[in-house]
Parts: sequence; C-alpha cells; structure tokens
Amino acid sequence: MEKKWEEMTADEKRNDLVAKWLSPPGVKFNSPDAEKAYKGRVTRIMDAVNMKKPDRVPVFPMTGFFPAYYAGFTPRDVMYDYDKLMSSYKKYVLDMQPDAHGSVTVSPPGKTHDILDYKLYCWPGHGVAPEHSYQCIEGEYMKADEYDALIDDPTYFFMTTFLPRTMAALDGLKMLSPFTNMTEMYGGFTGAALVPFGLPPVQAALKALMDAGSEALKWIGTVAGYGVEMAAAGFPGFFGGGTKVPFDTIGDTLRGTRGIMLDMYRQPNKLIRAMEQFTPIMVKMGVSNARLNGNPIVFIPLHKGADGFLSDEQFKKFYWPCFKELLLGLINEGCIPFPWAEGGYNTRLKVIRDVPRGKVIWGFDTTDMAKAKEILGDVACIGGNMPIALLSVGTPQDVRDAAKTLVANCAKGGGYIMMSGAVIENVPPANVKAMIDATKEYGVYK
Repeated sequence: MEKKWEEMTADEKRNDLVAKWLSPPGVKFNSPDAEKAYKGRVTRIMDAVNMKKPDRVPVFPMTGFFPAYYAGFTPRDVMYDYDKLMSSYKKYVLDMQPDAHGSVTVSPPGKTHDILDYKLYCWPGHGVAPEHSYQCIEGEYMKADEYDALIDDPTYFFMTTFLPRTMAALDGLKMLSPFTNMTEMYGGFTGAALVPFGLPPVQAALKALMDAGSEALKWIGTVAGYGVEMAAAGFPGFFGGGTKVPFDTIGDTLRGTRGIMLDMYRQPNKLIRAMEQFTPIMVKMGVSNARLNGNPIVFIPLHKGADGFLSDEQFKKFYWPCFKELLLGLINEGCIPFPWAEGGYNTRLKVIRDVPRGKVIWGFDTTDMAKAKEILGDVACIGGNMPIALLSVGTPQDVRDAAKTLVANCAKGGGYIMMSGAVIENVPPANVKAMIDATKEYGVYK
C-alpha cells in the first residue's frame, strides 16, 4: 500500500516530488527527443542541487517581463491579454533554450487588480507606464498597536483588516464576524454571525471576490497550459511554489520598512512573536504549491536581510531564526528551498551556511560569488550572479566574459547554477542569449 504523505520521511517526500518533476503526470512529450531533453534538464539541475557534477552547469535566467519585451509586447499587454502572455513566454523559451523556464506568475491577471482596486502595487498601465514593471506602494497596512490582533488570529486579521486596506473593493469585509463564532444554530450563535453577509457592503465585497476569482480562473488556465506545453517541448519549470521569510512578510506587506524598523526597538518581543506565528503559515504556503505542481523547488525572495539593511546582530536576532525554521520546515516536507538573496549577502554567508547539506539552493544578486563558493560550497548549491547592470548595458562579449569568470569561480566540483543577479526585464536579447550560450560552452565538466 502506498504511504500517505504524512507517513513519509523527509527524504521520501523529496523523492516523491522530484519523481513527479522528472516525469510530470499528464504530459505527453512531443517526441522521444523532447522527453530525453526534459529529463536531462531536470537531472542536470538536481545534480547541481545535490552538489554533484552534472554534465555541465545548468543555466536559468531569472526572467521578469523579459519575454514580453522580447516578443514586442509591453508588460501591460501580457497582463491583460493571455494569448500574448502564452505566446511571448513560449517564444522566449523555444528561441533561447534555457535549462528551465520561470513562472509566468510575474504576469498576474491585471483585471483582478482592477476588480479589487489593489493598493499595494502600481502595475503596468495603472500608476506606471504600460511599458514599465511594478512599483511597490509600501505603507503601514497594519498599525503599530495591532500586533496582538495579528498574533491572536492571523486569518481574521487578514480578512477583516489587511484585505480591506489593500483592496478597496473588499472594504465590506471589515463587518464580518470571526468564522469561529459559527458553532451552532441554537441560541442565535451562528445566526448572529451570518447577519453581516446580508449587508450590502459585505455582499459587494463578496461579489468582487467572485468576479476576481472568475478572472483568475481564466488566467490559471493559460498558465497551466503554458507549463504543460513547455514540458511537452522538453523544458521544465524551475519553481514549484513560493513563500516568504516572516520578517519580510511583516516588513514588506504589513508594517512597511519604517514600521518594522521602529518595532525592532519599540516592541521587539511582539515582532518576534508575530514572526514565530507566521513561520508555520509560510511553510504551509510553500509546501502546498510544491505538492500541487509536483516540483520541489520553493522560491523565497529575500528583501530586508541584505548587507547594510540590518546590523549583523539584528540579522541574527530578528531575521535568521524564523528564516532558518522556514528552511527546515520546507526541507522536512520534502521541498528544496531556494532563497534569493537580493542585494549583497557578504556579511551573512557564515550565518546562512547553517543548513543541512545538499538541501538548499542559495541564489545571489550582488554577493561576491567566489566568497560564496568558498564559504557555502561544501554545504549548498549556489546560483547567480550574472550582473543585471552588465546584462542591461554591456555587450554580448562582456556577458560571455562574465559567464566564463563565474564558471571558473563557482562551478568547481559541481553545485552551481548560472543565473542572472536580478530579474531580467527590458534588456538586449543578444545579452540573454550570450549568457545562455556561454554557459553551455564554458560550463561543461570534463
């Protein structure tokens, strides 16, 4: 009898996810060559993750809206026209031939943003020009005196406080009672809790959610179709899911940079307690998507832990403890965490090496890669950091030279994946092609 997920060990869970990634259920490959190429690419990536020598260094540019620009579209085009979304991302992969494709979730359905009147970001054509990418509108969407409410019931806080503040169409949700009040009908317990659902503002909010959900369903049909089509052509998706570090969840999404900086001094214990409350929630978020997609790699963008943002002591006290618990939680559920260290992490390298061997991919932006290899090379696979500035304004030969240097500094003994240092947007296509081709030339293991 097949084991239930809950009965599996961490290694068994990981093997299960890797097996599904290697042989995706329901995918009919276009040809035997496509199947061979697909499995070869997944194997190449997993060999690097497992700190073995693959046949060559895997190459995976971190693309944002680059496929849209490459196909002659604007970011707004692909957010509102799902056929353009599909065709542009497909064109990039088939033309450039990376070892994996990135998620198209960087291009979510713009209509859902419109329906919900989203406040947390400007997006192409709404607050920024149609040909530009996102802009975060950071604010205190949770007030300094609301930690107790968040800690007591995160779901209720998000539903009745955070969502109405960040999505104007959901303002009516402020009127809802906790769902835990719906215990039984006798004595009016559940009846009283149902009353808000009859109020026009609540019904308007629910209608907006339904409309946004219908649009999201149309969008996910395109996204799912893209992943299947790319797999059939021989190209795996790199990401199975995503989640965030608790410090960033609070600092990016709830309190904002200014708010969380003050909280570290004014109410550090409540900040730590809230992060501890969020840690298992963030683990479940990453695991659920990885299992749904049959891919073990969970993306974790790191925003507020970079060099110079927090002191070393602040990093060790506020950022790393729950971050480490998140990594271990994902590993215990068979996932491969992929924390992407935006900015520099040179002063953090000795701290973040405290992870199980061969279980994590560390992606880097502006970190010294030779130093990263020296400190982490016996513990974890590393990825990055083809400079985004070089890709933006350099020549193809500049990019080739940088790729050769990165391979020389990082690929010895295995455990390295060539990646861009940041998300690629409107950069010269010839430079992206040079990055991929140079890795395939210089990254072959003898």
